[in-house]
Amino acid sequence: MSQEPSRKPEPVPADQLQFALPPKHENVAEERQHRKERLAAALRLFGRFGFEEGVAGHITARDPEFTDCFWVNPFGMSFKHITVSDLIMVNHDGDVVQGCHHVNRAAFAIHSQIHQARPDVVAAAHSHSVHGRALSTLGELLEPITQDACAFYEDHALFGDYTGVVVDLEEGRRIATTLGQRKAVILRNHGLLTVGDSVDAAAWWFITMERSCQVQLLAKAAGKPVLIDEEFAEATRESLGNDLAGWVNYQPLYQQITRSEPDLLG
Repeated sequence: MSQEPSRKPEPVPADQLQFALPPKHENVAEERQHRKERLAAALRLFGRFGFEEGVAGHITARDPEFTDCFWVNPFGMSFKHITVSDLIMVNHDGDVVQGCHHVNRAAFAIHSQIHQARPDVVAAAHSHSVHGRALSTLGELLEPITQDACAFYEDHALFGDYTGVVVDLEEGRRIATTLGQRKAVILRNHGLLTVGDSVDAAAWWFITMERSCQVQLLAKAAGKPVLIDEEFAEATRESLGNDLAGWVNYQPLYQQITRSEPDLLG
């Protein structure tokens, strides 16, 4: 008995397929809550990935209404325990204007100057991650040896000086000047710092930059890495190195942390 050939499945119309994009907000309060939730989640992820080193490290998010103020993790609180309600808001003078915890003075000295110099920056991330610190001791930039590293090709800088813990604004200004219009800076003998037009992008750039540092250290320990040609490194950066690409890449991590640790939203 013959069978009629089965019909081929019809493709789903493109306008019915879901694709995550950065959300639009109805008002300032909604946008503020969104940024704070993303900030708490990013801090939890940094804790999960082992980016903590004592009280060092901070991520900031500019307030959408009071744009000379930013939200930041409290001084001395573990990344792994941060909740939305723990976050503090700091003004341009370094005063805590919302919250009940102290601010890390290094966080203010560095981040206040970056937010002031870069109105386009919503968030900045800095921590003393192991491989970022290791590469920073060499005074080297990331090289275009992998697809992921190409996101930083000619879009990061080296702050080639170390004078101790950053607690004064002038040092923060020099870091901001070195960063310029780039997405990241390697602080020699110190660690990494990344920025983005969203918390998601800034956090993603830090995470993937830390991993790229790890790959570069491993590759050079094993031999002489082959560099990606300049033409293709530039093309890869244009495709993968913009903040929207950073936001998209971060979404699986945000889903993981909020589903496994939903208390962070409290």
